[in-house]
Amino acid sequence: MDTTLAVAALTFALYARTGASWWLFAALWLLPDLSMLGYLYSPCWGARIYNAAHTYVLPAVLVLFALGSRTDMLLPIALIWINHIAIDRLLGCGLKYSIGFGWTHLGRLGKQRESIQAN
Repeated sequence: MDTTLAVAALTFALYARTGASWWLFAALWLLPDLSMLGYLYSPCWGARIYNAAHTYVLPAVLVLFALGSRTDMLLPIALIWINHIAIDRLLGCGLKYSIGFGWTHLGRLGKQRESIQAN
């Protein structure tokens, strides 16, 4: 949890240094959660889409591309995305299992540290 809090604080501080609008931060912060719409198709696809949007890999690639291409607008977007993921982890919303939205790698949502039992 300490690392996750550090990531959230660091991305927030770095975002402040970019000079980008805080309205942009507010507007885009929940954007990764649109990936939950995949659950309308099936729990399996929902988990895949949600997990793709909630891993650090894609925003990290975006950071590297932003720095390499010197594209000013991409870095703030990547920082917002990383911040969203970190805050999600702090709230206990982890990567999803295909058995349902409530089952995460951090335990069952809404339950205190209940883990998945392998059958």
